[in-house]
Amino acid sequence: MNTLTTGFMMMRWELLSALMMFFASQLNVVCRQTSKNTLAFMCSGLGLSMTCWFVMGLMGMTFSVEALSHFWLTSKEVFIDIMSQQPTTWPMP
Repeated sequence: MNTLTTGFMMMRWELLSALMMFFASQLNVVCRQTSKNTLAFMCSGLGLSMTCWFVMGLMGMTFSVEALSHFWLTSKEVFIDIMSQQPTTWPMP
């Protein structure tokens, strides 16, 4: 029993974000079926932000300004590096 309690205490934010992603998905489906598109859009945004929170928690990143700016700078550098290695005559659909 102690192992389960410790596991839940260690994973509390990840479990909370996974639960919030589930609720946002369910609310999104219900709002789309009842033609409440603005509320569905807000639920999609909530789900997306919870997904980012979940992934950053799994990666061990905290919610500090330095961590977020480092994440986006690294993402930008990787994107630019990948795009610079693409051929110049890349076929566009």
